[in-house]
Amino acid sequence: MSDLITDTHAAIWYFSMSPEMSALARQTINNAVGSGNVIILPTISIVEIVYLIEKNRLLPQTLARLMQELSLSNSSFVTQDLTAGIARALQQIPRSIVPDMPDRIVSATSLHLNLPLITKDGSIRKLTNIQTIW
Repeated sequence: MSDLITDTHAAIWYFSMSPEMSALARQTINNAVGSGNVIILPTISIVEIVYLIEKNRLLPQTLARLMQELSLSNSSFVTQDLTAGIARALQQIPRSIVPDMPDRIVSATSLHLNLPLITKDGSIRKLTNIQTIW
């Protein structure tokens, strides 16, 4: 098992124990946590969560729960800020395949860090230059 990237919905579904999450995705994260690996949440996902709360598509507790997990000193979940390297990798995530900018940033983070991405997103899963798990 290695470190992983998670997209916004996968993180939300993981912490809420949602049946929306595939068994493979949940088990992969559980295995990473059990092995002491890191699960990286791009900070654009936090921005997306705030946006979805503002649009009344998520409950405010969603952000609170996530931020609480991220603040724990023993959490396997960490954030990854947008860097110049990730921004350069964005050029390798075709807008014609992944049109949504936050999804492109999450994908570019996976590409730049050369780590698998937990995602249900069908557009992202069409990319051939990153490994996705769902």
